This record gives sequence, structure tokens and C-alpha cells, in this order.
Amino acid sequence: MSDILRVEANAIRELNLITDSETLEAFRLRYFSKKGLIAEWMAKIPTLAPEERRQYGASVNQVKIKLESLFEEQKKSIESKPASPKFFDETLPCPEPPVGSLHPIRETIREIADIFSRLGFSTVDGPEIETEFYNFSALNIPLDHASRDSFDTFYTKQGQLLRSQTSTVQVRVMQKQKPPLRILAPGRVYRPDTVDASHSFMFHQIEGLMVDDRTTFSDLKGILHLVLRELFGKDIKIRFRPHFFPFTEPSVEVDLRWGNRGWLEILGAGMVNPKVFEAAGYDPAACQGFAFGMGVERIAMLRHGIQDIRYFYENDLRFLKQF
Repeated sequence: MSDILRVEANAIRELNLITDSETLEAFRLRYFSKKGLIAEWMAKIPTLAPEERRQYGASVNQVKIKLESLFEEQKKSIESKPASPKFFDETLPCPEPPVGSLHPIRETIREIADIFSRLGFSTVDGPEIETEFYNFSALNIPLDHASRDSFDTFYTKQGQLLRSQTSTVQVRVMQKQKPPLRILAPGRVYRPDTVDASHSFMFHQIEGLMVDDRTTFSDLKGILHLVLRELFGKDIKIRFRPHFFPFTEPSVEVDLRWGNRGWLEILGAGMVNPKVFEAAGYDPAACQGFAFGMGVERIAMLRHGIQDIRYFYENDLRFLKQF
């Protein structure tokens, strides 16, 4: 009993010194919780001799009631006090707000566009939902063309489709603007590809077009050499290989020499096919030019050593904070 009275006196002194809610809650847990001190006292009652239980239990209950009453009074007193203003030093510098950064895809597009802008190219945009004319027919890809299988994309119920290349923008610009012109068309494109480490049904592409009355294949090679060396360094080795694209003639694929991995295809290009000029309303006999297209993800993956294209789309901050 003397221990209970001693604890009661200490608890009362402790309670009178409490001035904040956090400390008061710690007091409650220590004395009134299921594992608190009063619960321990109550658990001892069945272990006492019958003649001691009544007096011991009455004493414990009396202390419990008294401490609970004092606890409630102290709680009301603390809650009724106005909150003390937090210290504020107006001479301290303001904390900087969190600032994000460009997504690596957007950053790569801006870098490429900046290089081409110094060569006189303007960046243009166009719709992602297109008609078959702009996505296929105007690019010399008729319905029965063999190359259409790899480009056939997602269709709407109204017969429109998600564009499979940004060449559609080039056709639209040519319909509105006469030569000379130099344009760059970045944006999302869609293909019926199975998603894996190097493929996605949606990715980003940059296509370029230069048209006037004297542009030659030498101009195409010179500009692409300059741009690729700006992106990958002056020591990069570049290779042009003959290829086939329905919208250019002649056509080439451009490869980079990449360490031990050998030659890697980086973009496709060629002189604009006269049928594309006709579809856009140009006179093929009065103009000539070149076009090229490159995948933004491929360039970003090579420059940053990224092994899986899916990292770009998962919104994982562990990946994005590296840029």
C-alpha cells in the first residue's frame, strides 16, 4: 500500500508539471492504458489472500479515480490555452520550393530541336489522330503495300487512326507552305509492336524535311553528320546503308559505331519521293529535298546507357531523379 501511495504522489506532481498534449498522452499511456501501471495493480488482486483483496482493490480504485479526475482537468487546461506562436526569424532565407526537371524524352527532343534550329529548321506540330490519307496514301503507302503491315496502327470507330509516324505533319505543312522550307516534326507515334526492352506500342519520333530547288543527297549527309556529332561527340563513326522507304527514293539507314556492340541503326532518311510531293500539291519537277526520321527513345537510351525503353514510361522517381 505504501508503494501505491508513493506512486500516487509522484504521478500527481508529474501531472501538474505537464504543459503540452504530447507529454500528457505519454502520461495516459503509462498509467491508464491496458499495459499501464494501474492495470498491473488490478491484475495483482486475484493473487492476494482473500482478507487483503478488498482493502487493496479499494485503494487501487481510489487512486485510479483520483488520477483520472486530475488528468481530465489538466487536459482541459492544456486544450483551453491559446497555441503559442512559433518562432519566426524574418531574416532567414526562404526555403527553396521543390523543383522538378525535364523528362529525359522531353530533354532529348529539346536538344535535337536546338541543334536543328541553328541550321534554320523550325519545329512544327500536328494531330496524333490522323486520316489514312495523311498517314498512308500521301506517303506513297497504298492499301496493298507490303510495308503497311509494320505501320498499321490503332483505328477509331470513325475510321481514323493514331499516326504511325510524324511524316503526316510534313505533308500538312507542305499543303500550306510553298518551298523553300526546313521543318522538324517531333511527337508521339503508335505502332502495333509488342512491348519489350527495346519496343513499345507508343514512342516518340522526330522527322525532318528540307525542300527547295537545289537540295541534294550531299546536303542530307552533311546535315546528319553535323547533328549526330553534336549529339554523340565528334569522334563518333557514322555509316550510310542503302535501304527502302516508300516515301523516299533513294533511301538510306544511318548507323553509329557503338563500342563493342558494333554498328547500331539510329535513323532512316532519303530524298523525298516525287509521289509524296504530288500528294502534297508540289511540282516534283520544280523542287527537291530530303526527309529523315529518328526515334527519340533510341537516342536517349544510347546517350544515357539505358537498357530498357519501359523505364521512360513507368514514372519511377528512382529513375527520373537521375536526370
